[in-house]
Amino acid sequence: MTELREGLVIASYGRHYQVESGDAQYECVTRGRQSDVACGDKVKLKLTSPNQGVIETVMPRTSLLHRSVAHRSKLIAANVDLTVIVVAPVPSYYDLLVNRCLIAAEAAGIEAVICLNKSDLGELADLAYQQLSAYITLGCPVVRVSAHHDVTALLPYLRGKISAFVGQSGMGKSSLINALIPAADSVTGDISVALDSGKHTTTSAKMYQLDATSRLIDSPGMQAFGLNHVKADELDQLFIEFRPYIGHCRFSNCKHTHEPGCAVLTAHQAGKISDTRLAAYQDILKSLIGK
Repeated sequence: MTELREGLVIASYGRHYQVESGDAQYECVTRGRQSDVACGDKVKLKLTSPNQGVIETVMPRTSLLHRSVAHRSKLIAANVDLTVIVVAPVPSYYDLLVNRCLIAAEAAGIEAVICLNKSDLGELADLAYQQLSAYITLGCPVVRVSAHHDVTALLPYLRGKISAFVGQSGMGKSSLINALIPAADSVTGDISVALDSGKHTTTSAKMYQLDATSRLIDSPGMQAFGLNHVKADELDQLFIEFRPYIGHCRFSNCKHTHEPGCAVLTAHQAGKISDTRLAAYQDILKSLIGK
């Protein structure tokens, strides 16, 4: 009987995974049609050849970052300590997508930081930073960097953690990864070839080692971030600035949309909750209740 060995999933594509175990890496698949394995998962695998194996068990996770629509879930990364939401002045980022990423991180119990890339773009970058300043008051840091000039401001947030980089296409996320880890380009090519004979140029997610205690997970750019796994009646708790006012509305089942005597809406009118965040809450709520 072949002995099981422990490993770490460092890349995924469909039902194919690259697993690091000891000093070696193996191309792995799962049993049957199982596909609930994420980059960052700790697994037990059984070797089927010198460089291939089957994932038999996914070990308990400390966290799982994922997005979902209807009855389908897209796993982004497992056992993550930090979510790095990458935005840029050009092309324009979607505020709603930023908020959806923040809510997904909050729901998973993962810290978040917003990384403003392309900060060398002068006034455009300054304006983008001003627009993001509301998140700083919520306790979410906004870090200015330039993938082509200087990324050192981000390093203190990454040390000693597994960090997942997320964001919409065009924000320069991959360039940022390459700036932090210059060898990332070659690693990407090696993994793509190993997973499927070079047919695929990218994987669903890829993990890189920043230093002895720090790893980064790069995920594909996205244009939407479904939150179908979040319960509608728990959504308001995930907006941290709403929490002081929840339970003080006139109606116990208040949805904070238009109800009279709503403490959240009153706080918004008093400038304690931003227009952007209230709009994001109401948009996400609408999508969750199907109205």
